[in-house]
Amino acid sequence: MKKLKTRLAAKVNEPVAVAKTAESWTFLSNHAHVLLCLYRQPDRRLRDVAAAVGITERMVQRIIAELANAGYLQITKEGRCNHYVVNLELRLRHPLEMRHSIGELLTALSAD
Repeated sequence: MKKLKTRLAAKVNEPVAVAKTAESWTFLSNHAHVLLCLYRQPDRRLRDVAAAVGITERMVQRIIAELANAGYLQITKEGRCNHYVVNLELRLRHPLEMRHSIGELLTALSAD
């Protein structure tokens, strides 16, 4: 029993758990990250987008489908690859940001 208490106490006091929690959120959603990747490289493979964003390929497929259904993304087939075009004129969806377009966001995030 004493070993179990010692192990539990060690886990509770681990600084790694706190650091991981503090770094686990970002200011932009996965939708914004996927859109930014495809804006920067319109012919990028889903596998590469997933690796860049840190999510699964399946999640990237779902996000792309949602963005396309909402009109934010146009997909054209070029041979065996997809080419993505972002509709830069559409507005951001949240009421706090609706006065800004997707193009403004992506341009700001892509500036060097």
